[in-house]
Amino acid sequence: MALKNMIKENNLIFEDLRNNIELALSNFTKTNTIYNNKPSVQHIVSDAMEYSLSAGGKRIRPILVLSFCKMCGGDYSKYYDIACTIEMIHTFSLIHDDLPCMDDDDFRRGKPSCHKVFPESIALLAGDALATHPYEVISKKAINGEISFETAVRLTDVLSKNVGVNGMIGGQVIDLESENKIITVEELNLLQSYKTSALIKASCKMGCILAGRYDMLEIASEYADALGKAFQIVDDILDVTGSFEELGKPIGSDSQQHKSTYVSLLGLENSKREADLLTQRAVELLENFDNNEFLVDLTKSLLARKN
Repeated sequence: MALKNMIKENNLIFEDLRNNIELALSNFTKTNTIYNNKPSVQHIVSDAMEYSLSAGGKRIRPILVLSFCKMCGGDYSKYYDIACTIEMIHTFSLIHDDLPCMDDDDFRRGKPSCHKVFPESIALLAGDALATHPYEVISKKAINGEISFETAVRLTDVLSKNVGVNGMIGGQVIDLESENKIITVEELNLLQSYKTSALIKASCKMGCILAGRYDMLEIASEYADALGKAFQIVDDILDVTGSFEELGKPIGSDSQQHKSTYVSLLGLENSKREADLLTQRAVELLENFDNNEFLVDLTKSLLARKN
């Protein structure tokens, strides 16, 4: 009974966090919030940003920001807007990832991709706008005295590094260059450490920074590496075993694009075992933090997810 109660409580925490994140995201996408006093001709870009930001999703990355802030003793309730910056970056990457020049996917989260609803040029610019707006959010928090300038610089440093050529974008480049090639597991690990793990790492480290616990950054980074790799392996598994209804996008796209995945290199069963071991490692690392029960449960649940 105690275990069931704990699971129920953690589910309620998750839904509360996600609902508050959705509310904060909706505030950003209101016409007069993203860019004040803009000419009406710019509305279409805001509409495209809103369309993709409000398309749903688990909101794992902003939840990680808030969870690490809480585990490090910070008042996470003050930082929903900063947590949303990582979701803006993630959404920008999805818009661009779906473009014809990239993976050319027509659906995302069960809805037509941004470039199928809006002109391709507008989808591209919506992604660009979502990539830059986070830095305005962070800088305004410092200017308004809600965070210190040192905190703003540290957040910007972590975010920019993990988004750029040595982070997510670098991973996308390796991914594109690896199409129609058989790569090694070591090369795939490098690819995914950039493409998938980088934003997860930024999320965890941003939470530590908001709480002023710079001493926990390395452990947070190690956790993110383990979780990020496990997350990607599960993604690869779902691309083989899932359905459009569950994933909200076509299945088998990696195979169609001739991409090497953990399933294609390790096999389905070995991939499942590796994801399980990485999840165990991530949970072990969380033992270094107080009040970790929610994130331990969430980490385990990501292993069994269906989308």
